[in-house]
Amino acid sequence: MGHAVGDVLGLAAGIAVSPLPIVALILVLATPRGRLNGLLFVLAWVVGLAALVAIMLAVGGTGGAATHKHPATWVGALKLALGALLVLFGARQWRRRPKDASETQLPKWMAAIDRFSPIKIVGLGLLFSAANLKNAPLAIAAGASISSAGLALPQQIGTLAIFVVIASLGVLAPLAVYLVMGERAAGILGSWRDWAARHNVAVMAVLFFVLGLKLLGDGISILAAD
Repeated sequence: MGHAVGDVLGLAAGIAVSPLPIVALILVLATPRGRLNGLLFVLAWVVGLAALVAIMLAVGGTGGAATHKHPATWVGALKLALGALLVLFGARQWRRRPKDASETQLPKWMAAIDRFSPIKIVGLGLLFSAANLKNAPLAIAAGASISSAGLALPQQIGTLAIFVVIASLGVLAPLAVYLVMGERAAGILGSWRDWAARHNVAVMAVLFFVLGLKLLGDGISILAAD
């Protein structure tokens, strides 16, 4: 289990360092129903992420992801494909980055977050966790890693839980600050929001590259060992 946890820690950290979901959550916390909306957003984030990894675990279990406690060939091919996809996304993000970070603009829909219903907030949390261009490939890769480690079901569930908790630290931090400090958290969260908004594109580009290269390396190692 320790090896499996170590294998997914980097992937979980890559999900945790996601500037745009952090900005979205901070805006959600600033709404009139900030406490409720913030809790709903984080709950949806956790459920979406856990569900995506669990689906991959089920696929890996039925697809024979582990052969003699070694990842199957298709797991290596999957990681190779996901790594290539992330590297391409990284190149695209880097080309589109603004020359001046102060020129970075948030999506226009974020201005309407204060009018979102609880259902839309839940949808937003699910969107950022399970349908995100960076998070979804990383969660799928984590599920493949866990399912190919040859672990018993309880250990798979434990590893999944550790992955989700670490991957959720980025959104848990603003929520914790808000719940503990209340209105006094506005200044801290405001500075976090501004920094994340300014550097979102550059941070995402670097993460795409680094994590994409990691998955490429993992995929090549698995395929070379077969």
